[in-house]
Amino acid sequence: MKTILFAILLSGSAGNSSAAEPEFTPLFPKDGPPEGWITRDWADVAQPARGNPAWSVSDGVLTSAGDRGCWFLSEKEYGDFELEYEFRIGLRGNSGLALRSPAKGDPAFDGMEMQMADIRYNPQAKPSELTGGIYRAIAPKEPVYQPEQWNRVRLSLVGPKLKVELNGTVIQDVDLSTQTEPVARHDGTMAPPLKDRPRRGRIGFQNLSRDGGQVEIRGARIRVLDVAAKR
Repeated sequence: MKTILFAILLSGSAGNSSAAEPEFTPLFPKDGPPEGWITRDWADVAQPARGNPAWSVSDGVLTSAGDRGCWFLSEKEYGDFELEYEFRIGLRGNSGLALRSPAKGDPAFDGMEMQMADIRYNPQAKPSELTGGIYRAIAPKEPVYQPEQWNRVRLSLVGPKLKVELNGTVIQDVDLSTQTEPVARHDGTMAPPLKDRPRRGRIGFQNLSRDGGQVEIRGARIRVLDVAAKR
């Protein structure tokens, strides 16, 4: 009888553990302007966006429109998480994914940015400034971006461990705590090395495209991991 009772308790415990696992949540579940997101200035997200940029969801696709030079940031902060989405940009498209961005400053240098940019936007761009690069800090392992097509991203960020798959290929697998080199900002001053960047902050998408090359995002969903949820 004791053996049977132990087996029942063990089975129940396993079931509860499985049920407690975090699930993916869609970032943009409804059409229209997304709730819980704000449009901010490209160079300092403490400031409102300049001009008249607009972000909206139609048929499940988030699209930027209007004036370039802005970030579309979550009001919620995230620490450790997994993120999946697809993106498409035009021939002079330039976007990026903000990771652990603070509420002020430039996400590319005060948080982190995974670049999403077509080389035709800037033919002189370095590999770390093209799609899959951690902006100006780490080049992708392989250039697997597909111009003007839908590209699939799977990303995990847990503590200092960052892993990114683009179109099924691992392009980043790095321990951020080993990244000790400062990074040059656009004005030539130095930003902190990746090891010193925040471990918690906002996520978001950028529109810096030219000639109608605005970014499109679809299927975006996030899974907040237990480590982050307990902080």
